[in-house]
Amino acid sequence: MRYRISSLSLPLSYRQEDLFKLAARSLQIPPKEIHHLELTKKSVDARHKNQIHFICTVEVEVDRKVPGISRNSKITEAVPYRYVLPESKPLVTRPVIAGFGPAGLFAALILAKSEQRPIVLERGAPVEERQKSVQDFWKTGVLNPESNVQFGEGGAGTFSDGKLNTGTKDIRIRYVLEQFVSAGAPECILWEAKPHIGTDLLPKTIQTLRNQILSLGGEVHFHSRVDGFLRNSDGSLKGIRVHSLSGSSEIPCEQLILAVGHSARDTFSMLLKEGALLEPKPFAVGARIEHLQQKINESQYGTFFKEPALGAADYRMAVHLENGRGVFTFCMCPGGTVVAAASEEGRVVTNGMSAFARDGKNANSALLVGITPQDFGSDHPLSGIEFQRKLESAAFLAGGGAYLAPCQRVGDFLNGRKTDSFGTVEPTYPRGVQPANLQECLPKFLCEAMGEGILRMDRKLHGFSDPDALLTAVESRSSSPVRIVRGENYESVSIPGLYPCGEGAGYAGGIVSAAVDGIRCAEKILQKTMD
Repeated sequence: MRYRISSLSLPLSYRQEDLFKLAARSLQIPPKEIHHLELTKKSVDARHKNQIHFICTVEVEVDRKVPGISRNSKITEAVPYRYVLPESKPLVTRPVIAGFGPAGLFAALILAKSEQRPIVLERGAPVEERQKSVQDFWKTGVLNPESNVQFGEGGAGTFSDGKLNTGTKDIRIRYVLEQFVSAGAPECILWEAKPHIGTDLLPKTIQTLRNQILSLGGEVHFHSRVDGFLRNSDGSLKGIRVHSLSGSSEIPCEQLILAVGHSARDTFSMLLKEGALLEPKPFAVGARIEHLQQKINESQYGTFFKEPALGAADYRMAVHLENGRGVFTFCMCPGGTVVAAASEEGRVVTNGMSAFARDGKNANSALLVGITPQDFGSDHPLSGIEFQRKLESAAFLAGGGAYLAPCQRVGDFLNGRKTDSFGTVEPTYPRGVQPANLQECLPKFLCEAMGEGILRMDRKLHGFSDPDALLTAVESRSSSPVRIVRGENYESVSIPGLYPCGEGAGYAGGIVSAAVDGIRCAEKILQKTMD
């Protein structure tokens, strides 16, 4: 029998045998009767700063049915999860995936495992080449619009913290994590409550998954962008036009998974011209806020802040203002750096990343304000993109050019004065920063909401409003400002055969949720072969 036991309380210095003892005590059996134990979840309980500990969930195997467990709500029978590919028949034309971020990667993996020999088209570079492009940009300020933090193998999440936590409850999440581990990711992502791979480890993991797709008969073409569609008389898809380094070409295609990411602005324009139904959607904008990591540790863990088992502390906060707007932190990177994430010339974009060890001096997070299409100034489907561009161009000018970012001390921001110098927190943005007044490049409503949000969040996390903390602008690519409308069958409502997918299409928000959406789209295509 296999049982799941939750809410096991363990000290920070626990050992493996402690898990066996607690599990056996919960089941009221001797520890020797447990012949296999698997840790499935571990989180930190820091509600009481004088007794911080771990809360764990385990699954155990025993040889007999244990009586009386129905009376214990913390113990349930468990069945090991195993992903089963849908039954399918060979497709008439090979399926194509546009975009090789997490959505495209996992869509291609499922289709390859189903012997459909998918063709992947990625406008950017393979991850090893892309890493060089990014480093060159950070060092020289020369941007490659087709190979950067936004475009290339692995998607935008490759240059982040590699965070794998998600608010979705889809059972496919376990499969995504297992595939990452089988490709070389740390095994702890299977049980950590807030799993992450780290920017330093994620590229190699992605390469391994790519090679698996190739070994199963798939193809991956880099520097290849979908520029248009070929249609049947009924409007359905029969082919695609592709632009690559060797020129333009056409590929027969009846099923296209469009997983292009939230920054493929030219692709959104192309879709609009092709007659796809697009609509503006709410998203969030703001800046990166940066603190000393030790201060975050002290605030979250109190006297336990030096405990090695706890590592770098994180946070996640949200407040609702009286004017109806929400302010929240997003993509928090413990021990990380703020990065230059532009994909268009003359525009500054920030993001955050950290290595697996999370051992940097600073912590950073996006500090975002929710906005709606009513803020865009137009009802055009792409008006959210123009809103982003205005902010990014203003940040470029405020930084003085060369992709330097405008940066302001929180104390100065709250008092409405320009920053002249920095204090205990030194900026980590790799292109360099320009001391500035963010009110000169961000809308007034945005600054007011961020200011009020900082003060309210300080009540939850002491030190969040530290005058020496930094705000670096602009964080504008937290999610897609566009949704490509699809039906219950995951196909575009206006172009049969087109499957809008992932974060860029407006149906995901992070590595794992995008990967799950990619799996779902692949499943819909496979199921259709059986109709």
